[in-house]
Amino acid sequence: MAAAAPPAGGGGCCPAGPGGGSVPVLFCFSVFARPSTVPHGAGYELLIQKFLSLYGDQLDMHRKFVVQLFAEEWSQYIDLPKGFLVSERCKVRLVPLQIQITTLGNLTPSSTVFFCCDMQERFRPAIKYFGDIISVGQRLLQGARILGIPVIVTEQYPKGLGSTVQEIDLTGVKLVLPKTKFSMVLPEVEAALADIPGVRSVVLFGVETHVCIQQTALELVGRGVEVHIVADATSSRSMMDRMFALERLARTGIIVTTSEAILLQLVADKDHPKFKEIQNIIKASAPESGLLSKV
Repeated sequence: MAAAAPPAGGGGCCPAGPGGGSVPVLFCFSVFARPSTVPHGAGYELLIQKFLSLYGDQLDMHRKFVVQLFAEEWSQYIDLPKGFLVSERCKVRLVPLQIQITTLGNLTPSSTVFFCCDMQERFRPAIKYFGDIISVGQRLLQGARILGIPVIVTEQYPKGLGSTVQEIDLTGVKLVLPKTKFSMVLPEVEAALADIPGVRSVVLFGVETHVCIQQTALELVGRGVEVHIVADATSSRSMMDRMFALERLARTGIIVTTSEAILLQLVADKDHPKFKEIQNIIKASAPESGLLSKV
């Protein structure tokens, strides 16, 4: 997103000062204009979330967008200034870029991050084929360590639901974060992604497919990140929920794939210096559980 300097004289909104409460904002997209409110001091991320809640069913997730602010001084829209915070009534719009993005699904270690979502002890008795997805998740984390791929791990309300299961080796992961939000896209995660140069793709696995996995994937795609969901490393309490979530996600252009496909795509060549180590991980096939017929 372009980071223009803040317009002189305000332009409808300006960096927030003291105060609180809600601020009225007019959210425009295409031919539509819908009034709503955001908290005083809301920034780019909250504006994006509001656009998604108002227009999510009309947005083409294969495209990139830019948020613009109406500047009274110029009597037109300008790219949202860097560090912008809402402090007074204003008008913003979401503009699709003209170039459509083709989702090719290419993966390289240097542009990929692994997300491990909520593989916690208290989910063990409730999640279908949990032992299988733990096994596959561990293979993926081994592969990430071998290839030097950053890993971000979240735990949903660990005070009540426990920590990540012991079988999952978290040695060398970049972050382990508690959360109450269903999506993994927390401020700390966004900051970590911003610190990793050239991130283009996220490989996502864990639980539950129709809740935290789905919401994480949709948020990432909305930010222009290509998402690969590992079908043999994600599950739900209900196989119906899992099946329809994967179908919905695939229709939005998210790539639903398998652990072996991911690992071999990341090495790409038998002559890759780490190929033998990756080959050792996949030598025994991943578990063929009841997940197989419910993708």
